[in-house]
This record gives sequence, structure tokens and C-alpha cells, in this order.
Amino acid sequence: MSTASTRLPEGRYGRSSDERADRKLKIAGAVLGAALLILVGYFAYHYVVETKISAQVITFEATDNAVKVHLEVHKDSGTDGYCTLRSQAADGSEVGRADFRFTASDTRVDQVVTLRTTAKGTTAELLGCHTG
Repeated sequence: MSTASTRLPEGRYGRSSDERADRKLKIAGAVLGAALLILVGYFAYHYVVETKISAQVITFEATDNAVKVHLEVHKDSGTDGYCTLRSQAADGSEVGRADFRFTASDTRVDQVVTLRTTAKGTTAELLGCHTG
């Protein structure tokens, strides 16, 4: 007595539909993976290259109608730009916001700026710096 084989003869009928589907899925996955890698690389490149100004608040001193902020800015030589600062009251409401321009040709600007407020501010927050 012999047992009947359920396998098709090798090479007689071509690839099975499962093998074709697996190959298509592998190709689609490789294409999507490559596209994602290119997209992440593009955004990383522009984040690193386009960030020409960075800054930090060193200290601040609040009075009833102003906040004096010691701001340190690092930028490319010859790059003009501005940094946006804001101050909030104790209850969280915004009491002052202003842009401060930096046009010096130095790569490091260390400056104390005065942010006028409508009430006593308890914070000095750097919102961001931009070229232009």
C-alpha cells in the first residue's frame, strides 16, 4: 500500500499564489521602508541645517511692569534673526510677549533685554528663535 502525495510536482505548475503574494509584500515593504527612511533623513537634514539660531534664558528679574531677561544667543556669523519671549503672571495668564532682534555679526550674543508687562510677571519663557 502506498500513500498518495498531496504535493504538486516540482516546477510543473509555476509558483504558488502564496509565493507571489509574499514577493509582492516584500517589495511593497522595501519601497515603503525606503520612502520612510528618505523622509526622516530629509526632515533631519533640514532641522540641523536650517537651525541657525539657538538661545537660552540665563536669568530673569521681574518688576511690577517689566521683566529683565539675560538672553544668550548662538548663531551663525552674519545671520540676522529674532527671538520671542513671553512672561506669565502667577495665575498663568500671559502678561507680556515681544520679539527681540539680533543683527550683530558675532556668533554669540549675550544681552539683557527688557520685556514690558501689563502686570507683575513671574516667568520669562523663550518661545523660539528664527532667522530673518
